Amino acid sequence: MSATPREHTRTYHLGKLAMELEQRGLTALLRSYPPALRISHPDTVMLAETVDCVPLSEGWFYRWSWGELVGLTDDPALAAERIVHVLAARS
Repeated sequence: MSATPREHTRTYHLGKLAMELEQRGLTALLRSYPPALRISHPDTVMLAETVDCVPLSEGWFYRWSWGELVGLTDDPALAAERIVHVLAARS
């Protein structure tokens, strides 16, 4: 199956977010189809979350598994901080 341009864009944005998360000590594994990140803390891998990336009229956004937006893909550092905060609250 050939990847579409939209999937390449998702993968690109998710890769930027993965780098930010890894700098903050989290593990981020990229699922290839459909593109999404499985994010966990190395010490608590049972507490994990999935984040994907969607295009909306205002631009591309990171999105939680339950559909709420995390933030714009233009600022992966801010999105990573929000994810770290949520995962820290769950542990």
